[in-house]
Amino acid sequence: MQEYAATIEEENKEIAKRYKDMLKGTYQKLSHADKLMIRKAFNIAVEAHSEQRRKTGEPYIFHPIAVAKIVAYEIGLGATSIAAALLHDVVEDTDYSINDIEQLFGETIARIVSGLTKISSLKKDKDISIQAENFRKMLLTLNDDVRVILIKIADRLHNMQTMESMPDYKQVKIASETLYIYAPLAHRLGLYNIKTELEDLGLKYTESDVYNDILSKITESKEEQEKYIQSFSDILKGALDKEDFEYQIKGRFKSIFSIRRKMLKQNVSFDEVYDKFAIRIIYKPTSEDEKFDAWKIYSIVTDYFKPNPARLRDWISQPKSTGYEALHITVVGPEAKWVEVQVRSERMDEIAEKGYAAHFKYKQNTKNESGLEEWLNKLKETLENQGLNAVDFVEDFKLNLYAKEIYVFTPKGDLKSLPKGASALDFAFAIHTDIGLSCRGAKVNGKLVPLSYGLKSGDQIEILTSANNKPNSRWLDFVITARARSKIKAALKNEEKKIAEEGKAILIRKLRHLKITFNEKVVNELVSFFKLKTSFDLFFRIGNGAIDNSQLKAFVNQRSNSFVNFFKNRLKRGKSKEGIDVEEVTDIYDALVFGVDEEQLDYTLAKCCNPIPGDKVFGFVTINDGIKVHKKDCPNAISLQSNYAYRIMPAKWIDSTKEDFKVILKINGFDNQGIANNITRIISNNMNVFIHSINISGNQGVFEGKITISVKNKSQLNKLMEHIKKVEGVQAVDRVNTL
Repeated sequence: MQEYAATIEEENKEIAKRYKDMLKGTYQKLSHADKLMIRKAFNIAVEAHSEQRRKTGEPYIFHPIAVAKIVAYEIGLGATSIAAALLHDVVEDTDYSINDIEQLFGETIARIVSGLTKISSLKKDKDISIQAENFRKMLLTLNDDVRVILIKIADRLHNMQTMESMPDYKQVKIASETLYIYAPLAHRLGLYNIKTELEDLGLKYTESDVYNDILSKITESKEEQEKYIQSFSDILKGALDKEDFEYQIKGRFKSIFSIRRKMLKQNVSFDEVYDKFAIRIIYKPTSEDEKFDAWKIYSIVTDYFKPNPARLRDWISQPKSTGYEALHITVVGPEAKWVEVQVRSERMDEIAEKGYAAHFKYKQNTKNESGLEEWLNKLKETLENQGLNAVDFVEDFKLNLYAKEIYVFTPKGDLKSLPKGASALDFAFAIHTDIGLSCRGAKVNGKLVPLSYGLKSGDQIEILTSANNKPNSRWLDFVITARARSKIKAALKNEEKKIAEEGKAILIRKLRHLKITFNEKVVNELVSFFKLKTSFDLFFRIGNGAIDNSQLKAFVNQRSNSFVNFFKNRLKRGKSKEGIDVEEVTDIYDALVFGVDEEQLDYTLAKCCNPIPGDKVFGFVTINDGIKVHKKDCPNAISLQSNYAYRIMPAKWIDSTKEDFKVILKINGFDNQGIANNITRIISNNMNVFIHSINISGNQGVFEGKITISVKNKSQLNKLMEHIKKVEGVQAVDRVNTL
């Protein structure tokens, strides 16, 4: 890139020119007081950055002015945000403090600049967990003032636009961050133009060959595209004029990034992507009913061009939760080409272009509650959940950023929007946390369905609850909304704490019986003996029965033989006030389960990738050696999954003391009256074990049956089998290894 070169006088003229250009025609109307405040911010920024240069050699002040221009024009924010954008690097890069900014501009601008400074000063690290922690901190600024994130997105956009002079490795890092978090955020805040530019620039620096190839093909076909739009417009013009519509017809190519995504998703070339560009009809409403006009234009378009009924998207009757409104129709246009036609009023177009700012400009004229405000409120609930580790937090947050939406109905006919792929349980949590936590089933369109049932647009859902119902870890396998996941995880953690507290009380009682004093030394010995990591793990396993009397007696016997092991393995830890370790519960994987039913089956570990407990894995059914377990990123994984998909089994490591797993019990004996009822009562009432299926048949005085149940661990299963054996008539209870 050519280095910047100019005299001081030329620089000052250019700075003044850029400042005036930034002020010209801003989206919000600026009062005289607004302009004075912006000028004051500009003067301080010029003075503060006077000695600084960008990598290109340009005066640094070019950057804050450019960011302020994006904030004023493309995002459409007002004077407060424009001033904050001009000042966004002053505290980080110069001698000014947040207190100075507050003295000069007041609390609001100081708070926004403070939020932007915190984001800029986050540690730069390649470690994903540290990066995730940085993103968590950045997202938490949404709690204070959403304008912090909006200005940060503008800052990121200008940095992406001016990255040519940076080293390659920095370009790739910044572009990857942009695609990972900033583009999805811009999308979710309704900044579609900025989102598109961020995605395209992200692709430019992460896959430059692909980007340049698609760009050259778009450029080559630009003239052809313009002719096509003209021919399309000419056909519609007469009919639209006849109805006295004031309108504009615009055409645009889909973004390079979205064309690339389609090429990958559909495994096609550039020429085979069938809807590469869209035509937009922007109309001035002829009456107060914008919706009526939109459908009138729809009927005119479909009179001339045949629509694809499967590709109609009505975001006017039910706007997206970002506030976006439009009708999208895909039609067969001239030359038999598929074309997406977007119908919007001028107001709808403004909201689509500006997002956040336009949404609030028109808010007083809309009857519906603000979709964006609803989203921000939901977002705050997720942000406030500090229980997740940083990586999970960011992944959960990202779940809903790009999600396509479906629309479903409550039993009373109210409409709810959920991400595509949401389950009945996601819907329960969307209604209320308590309904989600006590949910035991659902009816969709009047039919009983499992909680994992995938909802479709138009479904009507009724949630069935039970006061005794509790969430379990399997729920996390099929909920997709950040709200549901965070609430389930929090509930499971609370349940674990209760079990651990009960376990601690049980342990004190049992140790007293074994003539051992309960103290920190003994607890550490027990933790070491059972190969655990924290006292919380120990109390939890005693509370749920995973560690029983016989195992405690084994500990006592070992203890009386030797104290040496204890001194070697002594674990020193701080305690909370309750005596339970402050350290979080650790993931301890002691079982591998297979298939949808999560069975425990015989297996061997593949030598090509040597998976260890906790790795993401899958099972492969071999011809002679049973099930071989491979890591998901095993060098052979792609070959096995593509060539032998029918022999792949889903698999995952679990901590069997925290997760239920399915087993089948085979029972036989004498066929007494009510024996089936007696067996199920023992299972349900006494042992609090979930029954999946039961099949008992009698034949001339004897019976045989199979019962599929979920249990926590082997200890619980053994106790259950002992209870069943005591039922009159039962002769034998055996565990069956396969379903």
